[in-house]
Amino acid sequence: METKKICFAGFGGQGVLSVGKLLAYAAMIKDKEVSWCPSYGPEMRGGTANCTVIISDEPIGSPVVTKNASSAVVMNEPSFRKFENVVAPGGAMIINANLISLKPERTDIRTIYVPAGDIAKELGNPKLMNMVLLGALLEVDHTISEEAVLEAFTKVFGEGKAKFIPVNRQALEKGKNYARALA
Repeated sequence: METKKICFAGFGGQGVLSVGKLLAYAAMIKDKEVSWCPSYGPEMRGGTANCTVIISDEPIGSPVVTKNASSAVVMNEPSFRKFENVVAPGGAMIINANLISLKPERTDIRTIYVPAGDIAKELGNPKLMNMVLLGALLEVDHTISEEAVLEAFTKVFGEGKAKFIPVNRQALEKGKNYARALA
């Protein structure tokens, strides 16, 4: 497997850090080398938050991704502006179309606009927006399997949250299907 460098970015409260951590745990379950590096301001909600996840078969030298990310998942406009230039040529940006109407200045990256907020509301919980976007990422970047993500769910969120696995599976599938339809 080639090394994957993924950036997740948005406002605090959108599940930016938790979805990155979930992907990192899923990769660990599959015996990959992994780093998860969160970054956030002092605000609990509403401030900016981002994290990088690196997944590789080889040891990872640095957890920092400042350029050449294979993918970025951006959940708001400030994140779009910041991370557009971090994605490597040929990489992908998964974009929350409900909050971002900007178009990239670059033509050498793939952009996938997903109405993740609308899809999450259809599933009955706006907090699923991050999982919808993760599903789109899994389809586009083939980073790790959906099953590995679901297997990691209780390791990240605890056994008490296992009852939410079915709806999170639906969110992942909806995101994957949406991205697949755009291909």
